[in-house]
Amino acid sequence: MSENTSGGFIRRMFANDIATDLAEGRVLELAEIYALDAVSDDERAMIDAYIKDAPEGPEFLQRVHEARETLAVSFAPEEAPPAGLFDNIMERISNDAASQPPAVAASPDVAGPAVDDLAAARAKREERTRAGGARRWIVGAAAAAVIALGGIGVGAYVSTQNDPVNQVLQAQDVQKKSAPVPGGGTATISASSAKDSFVVLMDGVAPAPEGKVYQLWTLPKDGSAPVPQGTMDAETLSKPAVVKGLSSASSVAITVEPAGGSSAPTTDPVLVVGLSA
Repeated sequence: MSENTSGGFIRRMFANDIATDLAEGRVLELAEIYALDAVSDDERAMIDAYIKDAPEGPEFLQRVHEARETLAVSFAPEEAPPAGLFDNIMERISNDAASQPPAVAASPDVAGPAVDDLAAARAKREERTRAGGARRWIVGAAAAAVIALGGIGVGAYVSTQNDPVNQVLQAQDVQKKSAPVPGGGTATISASSAKDSFVVLMDGVAPAPEGKVYQLWTLPKDGSAPVPQGTMDAETLSKPAVVKGLSSASSVAITVEPAGGSSAPTTDPVLVVGLSA
């Protein structure tokens, strides 16, 4: 199952604009820069409109509250940053962008409308890239400022919120089911419709026989073939694993398979737990 808790999740990067971040589900990652007013009025309006009906809305507002509370208790009046700090940062970013070498002019021998259009497109693309780079830099700086001001507590809070396991376990709509595993121990399934994911945690379960592993499967609602979701050997058996696609699955099943896992179940399930989404 280790691939579900590590290789199955890719660190999400910010896009060049807020609209794309929202469309790709990164609203929670925008909470700290929202709290620090590092967004424009238009961007703030887009975020406000998005969280109004989004399931992540309450969690987003909680993160904003935590960030602002951290700033409030961390800055004493005499320790307030210089009033022009943010403007100075933006000026340096603009100067760095302006110092980029200009595009090489087209040779007169090949000048023409097509070349002009190509040069204009290239210039526009480079401008977007520089703007996106600046925005990502500001996002990173804003988040770092919140973490630095709050010390370990806020740092741990942000880290916890970005962890896939904790995102499911701390979701407001999380539902848990536990079932006994033959041979001893229990399997607990924690499911969140808002995150479209569930977490599987085995407790007190003995490892599979030598040369075998437990393998996790989701059983699709449409009755199609079970979908493999990773294996659990002796080392990973006690670690939580996250599985995406809750909305399309009716149940989760566990079988005993040869080491390395199988593309389709080769034994009857030792456990089947129904999912509700």
